[in-house]
Amino acid sequence: MSLVVYMASFLLALAAILLRRPRRTPRSPLSIATRATAFIAAVCFFWSAPVTLAAVNHATGIPNVGAPLTYGSISALSCSLIILLIHWKGGPQEQIRRMTRLVVAVYGTLILAIVVLFSLADAHTERLTDLDTYYANTPFMREMITLYLMGHLASTIVLSAVCLKWARDEVTGLLRLGLRLILVGLLLDALGFTVAKVTAVVARWMGYDLDFLSTTVAPPAAALGALVYSAGFVLPRLASAAAAERQSLATYRALRPLWSAVKDVATAPPVAEPTWWQLWWQLPSSRVYLLEANIRDALLQLTAYIDQRVGRTAFEAAVERGEQRAEARVAAEKAMIIDGIRRASGKGDGPADPPEKFRVTIDLVELAHAVDRLRGAASAPDQVKARRRQVSDTDVRS
Repeated sequence: MSLVVYMASFLLALAAILLRRPRRTPRSPLSIATRATAFIAAVCFFWSAPVTLAAVNHATGIPNVGAPLTYGSISALSCSLIILLIHWKGGPQEQIRRMTRLVVAVYGTLILAIVVLFSLADAHTERLTDLDTYYANTPFMREMITLYLMGHLASTIVLSAVCLKWARDEVTGLLRLGLRLILVGLLLDALGFTVAKVTAVVARWMGYDLDFLSTTVAPPAAALGALVYSAGFVLPRLASAAAAERQSLATYRALRPLWSAVKDVATAPPVAEPTWWQLWWQLPSSRVYLLEANIRDALLQLTAYIDQRVGRTAFEAAVERGEQRAEARVAAEKAMIIDGIRRASGKGDGPADPPEKFRVTIDLVELAHAVDRLRGAASAPDQVKARRRQVSDTDVRS
């Protein structure tokens, strides 16, 4: 059983790692809540493994001390799931904070009660797999077991009710799939874990032995349910992150021609530009950030090659074409930068008339497209000449 539980813990920890955002990306409460839930679930399953319980009991010298750790982590997981659902639903920030504080207060009190009840109980016989049923009639242990089961059942009912309500609304795409996965996972958790545990404990109260429900049915059902509903929470987040990374990759590819045009102008070393063997593990968003920083540094060093007269000419031409003044300023800046790149490469005519201060405000992707078109137009005559020379060589050979 420990292997199954450890596998669930590993997959949930892996999900928490994969959900990390780039360091420069602003943090969002939803992202933090999602990662925290996956991490707490991983910790919860790690603590509940019999091998871990035995190691903790042996290390502390307190029999069954792993029980309040496991039950406390299960209660913390229930709390984090409700908080994640609150952030997922959204709404006014003050309302979200108020509901979050209320949930934390309720489950924080529950966890404190679990610890106090365990300290008051007489549980000196170590039980690694059947503690719930073995101590079902023991004073204070009985109340502790009932509290954690009721707390977990309450969170399952709340989550199921809200997700079922949302699933009936007009929800499409990955969000609908995520809600369905959450409902399936909660059903597995409610029936396979909570109901099985409660049934086994109540059977002990009534003098019957249904311990197999607690020891054999509940653990794998809880692991499977946690993986399924965690996938439901994570899937929409991963999909949106994947879409953002695809856009970053397209931006990175679009900016490469501009960097090729300006990198020789740069006199300062690039800003932590990754080497080719480092690129395979860096996210496209991180690559775009570094590439944009390098391009902007290089463009600022073009100031000495910028000619204000070219900008004025381009601005006047754009106004005459009927463009708005904002569009005309963009055209002027684009013309000055392209002319500056030409002058920096030794292709300019006459001295430049640089401004005192030059600030790049144009969109870099738009500028990259303009530079790419200019290079394509400049290379066209060379291609024609090459084809003509090829034809001439063929005639001479014939």
